[in-house]
Amino acid sequence: MSVAEIFETMDYGPAPESAAPALAWLSQHQSRFGHFIGGAWTAPTATFPTNNPATGTELAQLSQGSAEDIAAAVAAARTALPAWRALGGAGRARYLYALARQVQKHARLFAVLETLDNGKPIRETRDIDIPLVARHFYHHAGWATLLESEFPGYEGVGVCGQIIPWNFPLLMLAWKIAPALATGSTVVLKPAEFTSLTALLFAEICQEVGLPDGVVNIVTGDGTTGAALVAHPEIDKLAFTGSTEVGRLIRKATAGSGKKLTLELGGKSPFLVFEDADLDAAVEGVVDAIWFNQGQVCCAGSRLLVQESIEARFIEKLKRRMETLRVGDPMDKVADIGAIVAPVQLARISELVQAGVEEGATLYQTTQACPTNGCFYPPTLLTGVAPASVVAQQEIFGPVLVAMSFRTPAEAVALANNTPYGLAASLWSESLNQCLELAPKLKAGTIWINGTNLFDAAAGFGGYRESGFGREGGREGLWEYLVESTPVVVPSSQASASATKEAPTLDQTAKLYIGGKQARPDSGYSRRVLGPDGTSIGLVGEGSRKDLRNAVEAARAASAGWGTTSGHNRAQILYYLAENLNYRSTEFAARIAQQTGLDGTAEVDAALQSLFVWAAWADKNDGAVHRTVQKSVVLAMPEPLGVLGIACPSAQPLLGLINTVAPAIALGNAVIAVPSEAHPLSATDFYQVLETSDVPSGVVNIVTGERDALLKTLAEHDDVDGVWYFGENPALVEAASVGNLKRTWCPKPGTLPRPDAFLRAATQVKNIWLPYTDELPW
Repeated sequence: MSVAEIFETMDYGPAPESAAPALAWLSQHQSRFGHFIGGAWTAPTATFPTNNPATGTELAQLSQGSAEDIAAAVAAARTALPAWRALGGAGRARYLYALARQVQKHARLFAVLETLDNGKPIRETRDIDIPLVARHFYHHAGWATLLESEFPGYEGVGVCGQIIPWNFPLLMLAWKIAPALATGSTVVLKPAEFTSLTALLFAEICQEVGLPDGVVNIVTGDGTTGAALVAHPEIDKLAFTGSTEVGRLIRKATAGSGKKLTLELGGKSPFLVFEDADLDAAVEGVVDAIWFNQGQVCCAGSRLLVQESIEARFIEKLKRRMETLRVGDPMDKVADIGAIVAPVQLARISELVQAGVEEGATLYQTTQACPTNGCFYPPTLLTGVAPASVVAQQEIFGPVLVAMSFRTPAEAVALANNTPYGLAASLWSESLNQCLELAPKLKAGTIWINGTNLFDAAAGFGGYRESGFGREGGREGLWEYLVESTPVVVPSSQASASATKEAPTLDQTAKLYIGGKQARPDSGYSRRVLGPDGTSIGLVGEGSRKDLRNAVEAARAASAGWGTTSGHNRAQILYYLAENLNYRSTEFAARIAQQTGLDGTAEVDAALQSLFVWAAWADKNDGAVHRTVQKSVVLAMPEPLGVLGIACPSAQPLLGLINTVAPAIALGNAVIAVPSEAHPLSATDFYQVLETSDVPSGVVNIVTGERDALLKTLAEHDDVDGVWYFGENPALVEAASVGNLKRTWCPKPGTLPRPDAFLRAATQVKNIWLPYTDELPW
């Protein structure tokens, strides 16, 4: 071939990466591995193969972890915990730094081993995955140093169980182990059964740096091993990345256990292209969004939404670009798309694509040759897809893009939000104003503007809705591994001999408060309220499922407007609430005494102070600008959850209501509050204050009745975004929340969380990436 012909065809010659160092490392272990527990290797037992998905050949034999293996690993982590905590942040930072350096020293070995085991192209493991792994350990070495000054009153959560997926094996390990070690916690990690080899290599470098025995433990195996880890009673925190279906099982299994939980689950992320976008750049963005890692990315931009006026032109450009993608040996440095991780995943991709075609989608696949040996699937485009189609709703987890069109920005947002997921989204437009207007409207935890699949240790990552809850990375990710070291204990409502008992008995039936109006209970029943001496002091409505349905509808109608109201305006309303409550302080103090037998003056004063505190926070819960390695400004914006169901504490009937409802509405949520079951009259009196304090209809709804039964119904309701439960039976609420995987917050009974805990519980952080360049034409 002549030079002229080479320039004409631009054919690529092979550029294979040598697998010899990785194969030699496997040979050193006789290609058989046990578990890494307590700083030592166990003998291989009950082994199963791990294969190269590009060739189908066996790489090694791994051990199937049993419940006994998990118990041994948890015991080792528990034993190591006191000394690891006592080492202090500065000491732990040195180990994290050493791990980062060792990852860099062995970077090529990690990259090659990851490609052999996972099937992703060597260019991606070498240039993206491994550098990000080192970045996470460096970044969290810094947080370990700063922990005591930046997070006073908090300590590491304890022993962490971590379960990671097969699509980014080593990177997911770093996302989870680095923050745990930085906070003084210890780890039992279970890698995916398909891709465990780099986790085992990481165990070796833990030995090389002298990490204390038991701080990191790695147990291999399939889902039964993970289930044993989830069920172990000595685990203080679980972090899981994987499918939404398994996430539901974990949420249900941990309900009521007191274990902290982070779930990073599936996604069906939209990729929106507007008519003013740079179309060539957007085409390259699509390539990165859906064909990076063969589309096996939880936040892959798998739904292409293109403005109708440019749809035909954009699809044609995209098809031309697809023809240049090279599918082949992932160890070849010219390959763009490698192998699917396993035959079972390849079969699932094929089945879903066929289902989409049968529903009417038009299939386009490249004419480039696809290897017949191994697990390969060509880059695929489905056009003419209906929004309700199976391929538009279900996560395919493969190199398959589905395309739809929209006419207006409002329609684009509606289509983008038309899935149960909410992990990420990409916006492509030359109008920054339009992007920043639309970004808050998208139900996703990460928004990329004119970019996609951007990650950094300094920026939190995590989902909304059925994409899970919690964050990984940055300051917000560190909170997931911290707990209060000294919780505040709330006094119980027990009568005192010096209490005021002369409040008059009122013959009244307090109604429910729904949508800004007093409402009779649909059940037609009332509950008797008893004083401390057992005598009847009043009646309240017996709330029912229909009352809760009406309350949720009212809260949902109010949430959009209230959530976008300025913090300043919300603060003014809270101050006004305090002012009107103060006018009636004597009356409310008497009501408290009537219900509890205690002098209510101090409780009313504390309630007034609480309203002032949350009015102050309403316009001060600022976000952040993250400093990342890439040339990007990352805006971390706290957003309200939306509609919250709240079970108020039993003690302190007025203060318990104010302490929970005020922070929720201060930060932009609409609320359905279930007040103290034993002492509800303070809440039913308080709605008279709400009516006179300019609180918009539906922002606060109060439903009295059997607290746990009502909260269970709210936890099951798919239009409720989160539930707070200040009671003694958190298992009830946590198990009921699995339907839409809403966030639940169940503080330890009898304690009052710190204000910063309320701030985090009432909001979710959306990270908006804005790339920039300093390469200006002049």
